[in-house]
Amino acid sequence: MFNPFPHLIPERHADQGAAFPASPPETEESLALKALIQERQLRAVFQPLLDCRAHSHMGYEGLIRGPEGHPLASPDALFAAARRTHLSLELEHACRATILEAFARLRLPGKLFINSSPNGLLDPRLKNGESLDFLRQLGIPPSRIVIEITENQQITDFPEIQATLAHFRSQGYRIAIDDLGEGFSNLRMWSEIRPEYVKIDRHFITGISQDDLKFQFVKAMQDLAETCSAHIIAEGIESAADLQTVRDLGIACGQGYFISRPVDSPEKSPRQDVLDVLCSRRVAVFPQAMASSSISTARTLANYIDPIHVGADNDLVFQRFEDDPQLEVLPVLEGDIPVGLINRHTLIDRFARPFRRELYGKKPCTLFMDPAPLIVDENATVQELGLILSRAARHYLFDGFIVTSSGRYMGLGSGHDLMALITEMQISAARYANPLTQLPGNVPINEHIDRLLSAGVSFTASYADLDNFKPFNDIYGYRRGDDVIQLLGQILVEVADTRLDFVGHIGGDDFLILFQSNDWEARCARALKLFDERVLPIFTQEDLIRGGLIGENRRGEVVLHPLPALSIGALMADACLYESHHEIATAAADAKKQAKKQRGSSLFIERRRNLFPNLPNAADSSSPDLIFAS
Repeated sequence: MFNPFPHLIPERHADQGAAFPASPPETEESLALKALIQERQLRAVFQPLLDCRAHSHMGYEGLIRGPEGHPLASPDALFAAARRTHLSLELEHACRATILEAFARLRLPGKLFINSSPNGLLDPRLKNGESLDFLRQLGIPPSRIVIEITENQQITDFPEIQATLAHFRSQGYRIAIDDLGEGFSNLRMWSEIRPEYVKIDRHFITGISQDDLKFQFVKAMQDLAETCSAHIIAEGIESAADLQTVRDLGIACGQGYFISRPVDSPEKSPRQDVLDVLCSRRVAVFPQAMASSSISTARTLANYIDPIHVGADNDLVFQRFEDDPQLEVLPVLEGDIPVGLINRHTLIDRFARPFRRELYGKKPCTLFMDPAPLIVDENATVQELGLILSRAARHYLFDGFIVTSSGRYMGLGSGHDLMALITEMQISAARYANPLTQLPGNVPINEHIDRLLSAGVSFTASYADLDNFKPFNDIYGYRRGDDVIQLLGQILVEVADTRLDFVGHIGGDDFLILFQSNDWEARCARALKLFDERVLPIFTQEDLIRGGLIGENRRGEVVLHPLPALSIGALMADACLYESHHEIATAAADAKKQAKKQRGSSLFIERRRNLFPNLPNAADSSSPDLIFAS
């Protein structure tokens, strides 16, 4: 019988002149870990990877657990123990065999993703054909195996890794990289390795339906993947809204608790609620479309770094910096309250002087820390952060700032990331958002209409415009005019369902709502009612009593202008009858003109099937309706 763990047979190692990697004397922990491996007590679990286009499971990620109730039951505990006892490669090899056996036994369809560290890729037992023989015995072709490279070790020799991966690809294996976006190193890994699959770190996926910054990051990653023919896998999908956003972004595959948790015996096809999201005709409203309701805060920039506590000595701090060359600063905590920052270069420069490490290595880390770090609450806006940093001493730009939640340590933010985010926000706002309301402008409005048409979704385009706004602006001034425009924008956002409905600001006092909500008529009627109520405090008492504004008309005559009112022209758009946003915009504007013919706030609904005689079914029409007028 083939033994998948020959590396743990002492006799074989003796025959081949091999031995366990050099390690300290046996400890209780190392003996416990070896026992788990030798007695084959490791347990495989599988998490499905969803194909968003085929509506099926394209494969499974094989994961490992220890025995339930055992101190090494969790994967974090297992691999941490392996690192401490110098058994990482032994554990990785055993995990691989356990997962392959379970995958074959369960007869799971599709591909199998197996994690491998960079060092594990260079393990002779993986390269010498031993695993290939094992696969043949199990009846699994290498073309079904995807080697997923994890970033728990830094790659220092890319040419060697590239040669190794070329060897595996020649045997039929495919390559994936994990946790894209977690650090700059795996961006380099992407460019050097050119994987067939790229997994986006769960940080950027969980909550993507409501977070415009995460959305923009993922959209950029998807665009990059398309240029190099890689398949993106979105990890961390934990809600139906996030899955719908991932689907509408065109991302090929997804993984996360909403799809399925890792289990011993996973389902071979997606659950019905997952299929319902994939089959939904609704189009996700991308989060940047509702930018006015999303304010970037320090929480966005917080990157959790394991802190040092005040009782630690300088040798421990020095070791942390040596172990992680990318680490620039370390937060110092007393309990969970931040009290200082230690800068890498400050500490190393001091230790570089003769006898300084001998003198100060065992001294408290507080000796060399900055006792007055920049500390900000998680709810501080990016704009406030920028102002604080610009007024602070120069070194804070390099050291960054500590982010807290109710005074407790949450993470570190860097000045570089803050400046990059502010720049991105300014560029995005200039291109896509109306500067007065911060609602999406013409570019995203047109993009969303085209997405609705492309998806074949029927929707209602409601064009909102203010009547008699020019005389009001002339008499009350542009500041008051801006107040009315902002009021209208807030009302439209309030009445819309931001999960389904897109609110855009065309310019001036013109807005467009693209409704997918079934109760859109009631929402429009509510907008008219709210506007009539909330605009009243802006007028003077005299104008309210008079029922209008005294001013000149275009011929210079003094006349009584009616008070501003809200007109909404609604176009019920059948996606099969329109080809572009240009046609929708023209038809919605015509409906708005009809609404403006009525006195007071009104809703006009254009129910005619086709306003363009050159399109099919031009004769199929019915009369428009005036639904609401006040």
